[in-house]
Amino acid sequence: MRWFWIDRFTEFERGRRATAIKNVSLAEEHVHDHFPGNPVMPNALVTEGLAQTGGLLVGELSGFEDRVVLAKISKIAFHFHARPGDTLTYHVEVVDTHADGSFVSATSHVGDRLQAEAEIFFANLTGRHVERQLFRPGEFLTSLRTMSLYDVGVDEDGTRLEPPPRLAQAEKLLNG
Repeated sequence: MRWFWIDRFTEFERGRRATAIKNVSLAEEHVHDHFPGNPVMPNALVTEGLAQTGGLLVGELSGFEDRVVLAKISKIAFHFHARPGDTLTYHVEVVDTHADGSFVSATSHVGDRLQAEAEIFFANLTGRHVERQLFRPGEFLTSLRTMSLYDVGVDEDGTRLEPPPRLAQAEKLLNG
């Protein structure tokens, strides 16, 4: 991913649920460009934040070995625009997972107010499109650390998640 639309994870339980936040800032150019004179966070970027939260939750199940891509948004509704100064809280729960992909339920809140709700399907492309690298493993792990995934992430039994060895080795090589 070139841009992340989440700032940090506050909760991450392997294969079950994740909570992440995005602080909407007046310093972000897209806030000004979306509706000149009426700065808001574009709903497409809120959707992307929800999808990134869900995609990382689903991708982590395989140690980011499986190629997980957003395949379908079967439902999405926005109740109001997020504005500069708002903190979006993304909640994502895995509803179903199988060999072809995973279905998640996702919401975005500003405080106690429901801002958006979505149903998203992520396709598993394992075994297909293997010739193309989707991300640089070392940089990807650095981004996950920056977003606190491994600070708050836990396994089903409550033990702390550890980065996959393949990513950790790539990060070590990257940082010399």
